[in-house]
Order: sequence, then C-alpha cells, then structure tokens
Amino acid sequence: MTTDIQETAETVAQILRDARIEMGWTQGQLATELGTSQSAVARMEQGKQNLSLRMIQRLETIFGRSIVNVGSSSSTKMTHLRVTGGHQLSGVVDVNSSKNAGVALLCASLLNHGTTTLRRLARIEEVNRIVEVLTSIGVECTWLNANDLQIRRPAVLDLESMDVEAARRTRSVIMLLGPLLDQEELYRLPYAGGCDLGTRTVEPHMQALRQFGLSVEAHNGFYAVQAPAADLQDRTFVLTERGDTVTENAIMAAAHREGATVIRNASPNYMVQDLCFYLQGLGVSVEGIGSTTLTIRGKSRIDTDIEYAPSEDPIEAMSLITAGIVTESEVTIRRVPIEFMEIELSVLEQMGFQYRASEEYTARNGHTRLVDITTLPSKLKAAPDKIHPMPFPGLNIDNLPFFAVIASCAEGSTLIHDWVYENRAIYLTELNRLGARVRLLDPHRIDVEGPTRWRAAEVGCPPALRPAACILLAMLAARGTSELRNIYVIERGYEDLAERLNTLGAEIEYFQD
Repeated sequence: MTTDIQETAETVAQILRDARIEMGWTQGQLATELGTSQSAVARMEQGKQNLSLRMIQRLETIFGRSIVNVGSSSSTKMTHLRVTGGHQLSGVVDVNSSKNAGVALLCASLLNHGTTTLRRLARIEEVNRIVEVLTSIGVECTWLNANDLQIRRPAVLDLESMDVEAARRTRSVIMLLGPLLDQEELYRLPYAGGCDLGTRTVEPHMQALRQFGLSVEAHNGFYAVQAPAADLQDRTFVLTERGDTVTENAIMAAAHREGATVIRNASPNYMVQDLCFYLQGLGVSVEGIGSTTLTIRGKSRIDTDIEYAPSEDPIEAMSLITAGIVTESEVTIRRVPIEFMEIELSVLEQMGFQYRASEEYTARNGHTRLVDITTLPSKLKAAPDKIHPMPFPGLNIDNLPFFAVIASCAEGSTLIHDWVYENRAIYLTELNRLGARVRLLDPHRIDVEGPTRWRAAEVGCPPALRPAACILLAMLAARGTSELRNIYVIERGYEDLAERLNTLGAEIEYFQD
C-alpha cells in the first residue's frame, strides 16, 4: 500500500512539473497563482507534499488538465492535517473574500437574467456545494480562473433536477427561498445541512417570507413550497430575529417585487452589505445599508451584466490574527475589514494585545474599509469582563470561539458566553486535549484559565467550523507533532488555510489514511 501511494505521489509530481514547464512558469510564479510558497511548490514537485482535493482542483483549473482522477475512490477518503508546532510565524498574508458574502451572492445571482461575474470568490467547500446545486438546476457556472466565477442562468430553472445530496451538505440552501420566491407555482427544496450547532430553526426565514405570500410546509426531508402570486404592493415588517441569512432571504425576495419593502430589525452585517451593493449594481434600489432599517424597491425582471468583488472576510481575519497571537509572532495580515473588527480589536487591547494598523483604504467593492494589521508578541491578561457576541456592530458571533484560544494564552480566568448556539461551546473543550484548561459551565458558557503550556495531541475535528479552526490554531503553538483528523468542516469555510499558514512558517501537511 505504501509503495502504491508513493508511486501515485511521484506520478502527480511529474505531471505537475511538466504542466508548469509547459506554461513557461517558474516555481515562484506557480506559487503566486496558488497563494502558497515556492518551497511548497518544490515539495509538490518532489512528491513530498500531501495535496488536498481542493489543491488538486485548483491545479487542474490553472493548468486546464486532469492531475489525478478526482472521481476515484481515493478522493473520497478523509483528509487530515499533521501539524509540527512550537514555531514562531513571520511574513505577510492577505485576507480572502468573505465566505458568507460569496454564498449570498451565488444565491442572489438567480435573480439576474444577465451574466454575473463574481471576482475573487472564495474557493471553499460551501461555495462548491452551492455551485453544484446551481449547476444541477441548469445554471451555467464557469470558473474563469482560480477565483473568478461567471454565472448565467437559463430562462427557466429545472428545480426538479436539484442535486439533493449537495443541497443537504450546506446550511445555505435555505437562502434559495428568497430568490426562488415565485419561480414555479409548486416546488421542493431539501432540508438544510451544514455545521452541527444544535437545532437551527428555519422559522425566522418563514416568518419573513410569509410577508410576501410564500407558503412552506416541511415534511419527509423537504420543504414543500407554494409560490405567491406576483404583486405590486408595498409592505413593511419587522424581523423577529436579526439574523444575517434571514435578512438576506427577505432582501432577495424584495428585490423582485416592484413595490417598496421596508425591513425593520434587519442585520447590517458585512455579508448583508455586500448583497445590497450587488443588488444596487443590478438596478435595485436599496436604502439604509449599514443600518437596521432597509427600504428596497425591486424590479419584476432583472437582466444586467455585472461584475462584483465581495469584500474580505472578518472571520478569516480574526483567524489569522489569532495565529499570530497564539504563536507570539509578528505577522502582517493585509486587507482586514476594520469596520467589522473594531469591537474584537478593542477587547484584545483590553487583554494586552499589541499591534500596528495601517491607514485605511477601500475594498474592491468600492465601499468596505480595510486596514493592514501587524500582530506583535504580547503579554496577555484575562479579559476584565465576560466576552460575548452581539449582532453587528457588536462582537461577531463567528469570531467568539477564537477568544477561547486567545484566553488560553492569557494570565487569569476568562468567562466566554456563547448564547447564540445550543452546543458550540461544548466543542471548545476539545482544546483541553492540547493542554488548555477550558471548563464547561453550561451549554453556553465556558471558563478559560490561562496561560497554557500547549502540548501536541491527536484530535478529531469537531463538526462545527470555528471550533475546528481554533484547534488547528492551537496546534501551531503546541511543541511536537499534532494530528487533526477529518478536516472537511474546515475546508467548508476556509480556502487553503493550511497552505497559507505554511507561507508564514507553519509546518502543516495533508495526509490520508
């Protein structure tokens, strides 16, 4: 078996070398295209670098040829990470575009009968699943290069042919209800999947969409949808939950209603703003962006060729900042969406975190404010008050778990209250396998005692994205070799996180059993 694996690695290495040479590229040029280091490319071409399925797919996109048969049984094996920790990091890394904005824009592209080109879209598994769903119903999705996606929908969508398996592997499928509001009189949508974070009720989505006359009944693993008749009426309603995806669903439903829709208690978060900016580019009137009251005047038919670049991801920015903190390193994280990170940085400052920030500049979407952040080795102390999330402009719900890793590096005891999810806090106790002292007080609260003498360990990836990333980041600080098993959930939300950490000096490699 070992011989077969080695032969396969050598074959892939040879194909990779030949393809690069045919392109006339140096290893450094290929590294730039992949967003990795020249040394990583050199290891690939020597058969010494384990390649994730995602990396293989990116190589195939770049070279326009098959590298390996990704449909073979080997591609369905679980992928793991081996981390040699205890090293300081250094260098510069860019924040990728927002996962959550990218998913919303993919769903919103169904509103447009023209061509949508999304620039620098995150190539993550969540995006792949939505692309598979869109393709299965007749949408033409073409990757123009590694990260630009061109989307053309047909005049009539084939909802009966929807890829149910792909739909069930993403929580985002629920966000198709808004753009599909009245595509067909009757249709079915599979139940949403995604992270295992306890019961995530879809009732807030239904309450919002009922305002447009949509009728949805859940049974036998599907939502049975009865579309409303078209109307020109104005409507005003309050969202009972200021949720990001709930707000997005309501916005997308309003975008193809010609009357004025006023949505109160709307989320003003980053992905909602990106969606609104995109819709404005399509000619939809959206007022109140960045506030909790939105007024949308939609269009019965949208047919516009548009290019749009979603802004950078504040959750990835927080992940990279945490990597710098936990390894006591000086690392520069470029393109940080500062307006969605200000509370997090303020809390970190209270804990003793030191950093440098550049002058502000504007994201490619023409709106979002960015800065470059350089982390500095800091002596941390416990937060003076409990750390808890709030809707924007509060501390981001998805950034809260990273404070468990950071608090583990701080002197004293920190209380973290994750009131949103039923059981996400439980997964953070897995940090204890690496030497942390995380005490579960109840399903929503943990007490973190620091500082931690991190130690290497083998840990199974929890089924929740952000706690899984937290374990990987903690492994960077643990001397010795750790293993993180079955990393699909991380690849669902991060693009090449391990490879990009390696460009900063981390030692992380992929492997399969």
